[in-house]
Amino acid sequence: MNAAGKVLRLAAMGAAAGVLVAGIALPAVGGAGVGLVSAVEDVGIEPRDLAEPPLAQVSVVQDVKGHEIARFYEQYREVVPLDQMADIMKTAIISIEDYRFYQHGPIDIEGTLRALARNLQSDRVAQGGSSITQQYVKQVLLNAAQTEAEKNKALEASYARKLNELRYAMGVEKKYSKDQILEKYLNIAYFGAGAYGVEAAAKRFFGISASELTLPQAATLAGAVQDPNATDPNLGKTSRDRLLKRRNVVLDRMAELGKITEAQAAEAKKAKLGYKGTPLPGGCESSTYPYFCVYVRNEILSNPDFGKTAKQRLAFLNRGGLTIKTTIDPTMQAAADRAIRKWVHPSDNPVAAEALVQPGTGAIKAMAASRPYGTRRSKNEMSYNLVADAAHGGGMGFQAGSTFKTFTLLTALKQGMKINDGFSAGAGYTAPASTAFKSCDGTNVGETGFTVTNDEGAPGWLTLQTGTWHSVNTFFMLLEQRVGLCEVVKTAKSLGIHRSDGAPLQEFETFTLGINEMDPVTVANAYAAIGARGKYCAPMAITQITDSTGKTTDYKPKCRQVLDPEVADAAAHVLSGVLTKGTMAAVGGIGRDAAGKTGTNDNSSSAWFAGFTPDLAGAVSVGDPRGAQKYKLNGVTIGGRYYGSVFGASIPGPIWKDTMLRALRGVPPTEFTPVDGERYGGCGESCRRVETTTPPTGDVVTVTPPTGGGDMPVTILPD
Repeated sequence: MNAAGKVLRLAAMGAAAGVLVAGIALPAVGGAGVGLVSAVEDVGIEPRDLAEPPLAQVSVVQDVKGHEIARFYEQYREVVPLDQMADIMKTAIISIEDYRFYQHGPIDIEGTLRALARNLQSDRVAQGGSSITQQYVKQVLLNAAQTEAEKNKALEASYARKLNELRYAMGVEKKYSKDQILEKYLNIAYFGAGAYGVEAAAKRFFGISASELTLPQAATLAGAVQDPNATDPNLGKTSRDRLLKRRNVVLDRMAELGKITEAQAAEAKKAKLGYKGTPLPGGCESSTYPYFCVYVRNEILSNPDFGKTAKQRLAFLNRGGLTIKTTIDPTMQAAADRAIRKWVHPSDNPVAAEALVQPGTGAIKAMAASRPYGTRRSKNEMSYNLVADAAHGGGMGFQAGSTFKTFTLLTALKQGMKINDGFSAGAGYTAPASTAFKSCDGTNVGETGFTVTNDEGAPGWLTLQTGTWHSVNTFFMLLEQRVGLCEVVKTAKSLGIHRSDGAPLQEFETFTLGINEMDPVTVANAYAAIGARGKYCAPMAITQITDSTGKTTDYKPKCRQVLDPEVADAAAHVLSGVLTKGTMAAVGGIGRDAAGKTGTNDNSSSAWFAGFTPDLAGAVSVGDPRGAQKYKLNGVTIGGRYYGSVFGASIPGPIWKDTMLRALRGVPPTEFTPVDGERYGGCGESCRRVETTTPPTGDVVTVTPPTGGGDMPVTILPD
């Protein structure tokens, strides 16, 4: 017997037994009960266990202090127990959807026969006769569907589907009490306007909890479940008019059943619809920290720690009802936001972006930008993450400029050079041969027809310290030639450096000048490793996740030692001079041990500053998202100030300084570990050459600290 035949025979036998009210779950004690039980046995309908995947629930993102900053969801739903739903809501939904719910079993025979007669007349499934239990089953199957084919099957107008629903409904009624079924139904039902479940609907429609619903409000929501797309009040006046009519139908039905009086129904009908359209919480556009929110979302979607496949990770985030605790610090974020607002306006064409990272953990403490995040394509909104790489919702970034000289400095220190070892650098540098630079795959990348000149600093005899302080391009080209391009690339990669767009790093002779496009999170995190004495930790945004069952998983920093601590100490010592004697001297320090490096690209196409203390690191970029090479930072007004040319110390450096002063307020200062004088030399203050001519290669000359304290030998390296 096919499915249609079984349903027809079941209905016919029930009708023949005179049954219009009783259900098949009633005890078989003769008469109607015997007829229905026989029908069930005859057509082979047996209870079937319904798999009930957890309902898709809202995942909440919190800052480091436990404050909510964002929500993610596939379906906006808040599951609440039955005792947190207004009694009038329960009465309204039962009155209109299944008024004998507490009397019949899983199948409402009268409703089924009524629907059957209508369907036979139309030769199709034109009317449903489903009980609340059957409706719950249908919603479970729909929510469990993973593909469009599965969703269509859950909704198909067929007797086979109806028969399966009956089997599952019988299983549900055996497993749960009527109150439990009603609670589950009211939590799974869709009410329209993006609201799933009665709690979300009460908040979305009326701005209140389900426990506070009044008679007209409860009737409105009860009326919405029949065809929530047609009565969606968010779609305009026509849909709202439909919903109002449907509400009044519910009120009439409640009065007809004696659940309310005619006078109460009439009074409730006088009430306006009252739809408030409370904005759905969540989504990164509405987050207090939108760029960090985008980072967190993409971290979960791309990180295997949160699911083996992309599909699993998406379901984990959007359906899991998670509480996600993160690293973002409200105080530090506010400091970054305030500093950026001071120096760059949202209406400016160039944008500023800043990331703060904690040394020793990789914890991202702030992500800020001068433009608001959004997808409405208004002039000032940015639809991608200005502060992060493409893997975390970002774009291609900006060339990092001279911030990359730090990796050449580190490589030189790793190879044993002392901080006052030096050589003569001219006003221009041209590779002596194509073999002077080799990429890590062994390709000769020296460009003999290209000359590098100095944007900052003066040529002459320079040491690792003075060459770094004054950011002399020709000095660093010579230094990179000596230590090896590939070695510098390896150093950078060990500190997590990768292109913002995800492409391989460009390994050319100008690598040390920062030709690769970067993002502030990656650069700040690399510098944080120096502040942590060579301990690199992957950028970290999530510290703990609690799922809907209360199970908590903690996520620890992923760190490794990539630099000899003494190498990092020596680099910190050299870079601290940038703030006091070098390109940042005019901006100045922050009243505690700090170090960093400015970065200005060719012809001011973009500008950077990356700096760190042992407690916090940060990187700031400034560039024009319309195209940095086309729209350079020359002759521009930014933040209401005119700049002939923007350098690393013009805007990025001051933003970093202002941020650090506020972000570290109240944080006890940690000092840098002093440089190992025996291993790296060092005189505590800048050293200057006494000679006015360049000594022969390999000679040892004597230099004298400006403040006295004795002479120091310095080796002159070959040109």
